[in-house]
Order: sequence, then structure tokens, then C-alpha cells
Amino acid sequence: MLIHAGKDRTVRIDLRLAVWLSLVAGAVNAAGFRALGYFSANMTGNVSAASDFLSLGRFATALWLLGLLIAFVLGAFASGLLIDMGERRDLRGIYAFSILLEAALLICLGGLDLIWTAAISGHLMMIGLSFVMGLQNAATTRISDGRVRTTHVSGIATDIGLGFAALMPGAGRSDDTQITRARLLLHLATLGSFFAGGLAGVWGYERIGPMIFILIAGLLIAAAAPELRKVYRHGAPR
Repeated sequence: MLIHAGKDRTVRIDLRLAVWLSLVAGAVNAAGFRALGYFSANMTGNVSAASDFLSLGRFATALWLLGLLIAFVLGAFASGLLIDMGERRDLRGIYAFSILLEAALLICLGGLDLIWTAAISGHLMMIGLSFVMGLQNAATTRISDGRVRTTHVSGIATDIGLGFAALMPGAGRSDDTQITRARLLLHLATLGSFFAGGLAGVWGYERIGPMIFILIAGLLIAAAAPELRKVYRHGAPR
């Protein structure tokens, strides 16, 4: 799921990617909110909240929320640079390396929260989580040609509504039905996994605290490491 890119991908590969990484995104987003009171992946909500606070004269809070947006954009920017660099150098498994980078950052952030006090680590933690979510969303968007967006729930919900509408009698040509159903399944799986990840993230944070981020990093490593083994041991395509 982290080897084939663009048109070489099948619906089944995209589905695996969406389920696995949406689960991670939902867990990070919900655990971050439970810990610090802000969402690391919900840029729509953060921008809306920033405009609200700005209109009320709460400039510091508004700037903080916009800072999370900037961190998310920088994460996507870094992911794009990393992937472009890897592709120019013909580095096989560059997308898997991107996910391993995400895992390493989550381990660092989880360790930071364990060692430092909340007063010191809180803001840096949220900036880091937003950066990580931007990194992940950009990688999944690039590898799937935009079909998989693991943190973009508003867009996914819209696509689900459009998918159901397209399946209504008389809504479209019969030869489009199979494609529409496959895309609808992908979007439903993405939304369901994000929701399940949110439940798991809060449940985990309540029980093991910041260690939940290190556990999530372990899931990312478990997803990326076998992909790299396929590439370098068996010569699988990029």
C-alpha cells in the first residue's frame, strides 16, 4: 500500500491505506484534543475557531490556532519535498520512508510529553502533532492521486453523500456503478476508521497517557516496515 503510486494502485490497495492511516489520524487527532484541548488534524474547525476568536478580540488564541494551520501546511510541504527528492534520486519506498519519519516524530513528541511538564511541552506538542498530520495527509494524497485523504473528514462526508446520490436509480450510466460503489466503500471505510481511531485514541490516552502516541508510532512502523522489505528484498515496483 506504500509502494505503488498513482495509476498503478488498485481499489484494494487504496482501501488498505485509507483504513490503516485514517485509524492513525483519528487516534492522533482525538488523543491530542483529550490531552491539550485542540485538534491537530481539523484545520476547518481551527480556521473557523480562529476567525471567531479574532472577531471577539482574543488575538492570542486566534494566532495560536492559525499557528496550528501553518504547522499542518509545513508538514505537507516537508512531505512534498521529501517525496520529490526521493523520486528524483530514484529512492525506492520513499512513501514508506515518509511514514517512518512520521512514526519517529510521534515517538519524539510522546517522549517529550512524558519528560517535560505540560506547561512546557503542551504548545510544542500540538504544533508537532499538526505538522505530523500534514505530513501524513500529503503523503497519502500524493501516493493515491488524491483518492485517499486520511484527515479530510469534511471532504469525505461530501463524497459519501455524492456517492449515494450517484447510485440512485436514473442518476448515471450503468457502467459507472462499479466505480461509484468502489469509491463509496473507500470513503465509508476512511470515515469509519477515523471515527474508530478517535475512540481508540481517547481510550488509550485515558489509560496510558502520552504513551499512546508511541503506541501509534508502533502501528505506523508495522505498516511501513513490511513495505520496505518487499521493495528491497523482492524488488517490488516503486
